[in-house]
Amino acid sequence: MPALTQAQVDLFNEQGYLVVEGLFDVVQYLDPLLDEYAARLDQLAEEMHDAGKLSSTYADLPFGRRLTRIYAETGQVFAQYFDFSLPFKGVTRETPCHFGPAVFHMLTNPAILDVAESLIGPEIYSNPVQHVRLKPPEKYVPRDPKTGHVLLGATPWHQDAGVVREEADETNMLTVWIPLVDATVENGCLAVVPRNHHVGLLQHCASPVLGTHLPETVFDIDRSVPQPIKRGGALFMHKQTPHSSLSNESEDVRISMDLRYNPIGQPTGREDFPGFVARSRQHPDTELHNPETWRRLWLETRDRLSETELVVPFHRWQAGAPGCA
Repeated sequence: MPALTQAQVDLFNEQGYLVVEGLFDVVQYLDPLLDEYAARLDQLAEEMHDAGKLSSTYADLPFGRRLTRIYAETGQVFAQYFDFSLPFKGVTRETPCHFGPAVFHMLTNPAILDVAESLIGPEIYSNPVQHVRLKPPEKYVPRDPKTGHVLLGATPWHQDAGVVREEADETNMLTVWIPLVDATVENGCLAVVPRNHHVGLLQHCASPVLGTHLPETVFDIDRSVPQPIKRGGALFMHKQTPHSSLSNESEDVRISMDLRYNPIGQPTGREDFPGFVARSRQHPDTELHNPETWRRLWLETRDRLSETELVVPFHRWQAGAPGCA
């Protein structure tokens, strides 16, 4: 059932975002997720060590420090190894990814869907624009050898409506940002610009360093507000709310997920990737409840994309667009 009061819905509509603390049980939902990522890190460490690219598996270190040590020693980041999406290009049958049951159980978390129902209605589709973010302390992260830019540093300002195709411009897309550990200003929580969603979709720019991003000339960055959130809570955002993440200045990894939902039947903006019916009050028999079926959908997509490159780019903004340096 819808979880929000009318006052909370009004606040979301006015501000363009809403933080809901204590939304779900961390033992039931987040601990299994962290266990899955720890197992993935075991696999990565063993592969790198067996290939002679790592002097140790660092099995004695806790997850965050182990991941940071592996990134620092190899000079690489392995974000795709943990992610539950696929790259836009260069996909092969061996492209790493992780579609574990604990991830699926977050996508179908009843408490999250209850809030989504309050904001976009009871016919809810799990939009395939989704990621996990493992952000190590910036001072320990490797840099791009060509640009000198920190890999996995602060996320540049953007609107989520700006990183999907034009076909989703009218889609009522909802972003849900979930910290798997307490998100603080020090470890790089999100920051948002309240009420800016009323302006609509803004001009984005594209660059090899920042990717798709909002130039600071098109919105009032001085009104931005950090959003620290304890694990078990979530940040819900309108697709036109400008947001970014702060740099991780702590000593440990900040881990978060970002999920998206939209009403069933509306374009996702990434039709080449598989979504599914997460909730339907009208047709509950269409809901997906099997994590293995969901995993298979993505692996079949990986196989397909390994044979055929995407013809239509996922990002509408191209380098050299008007207003971009």
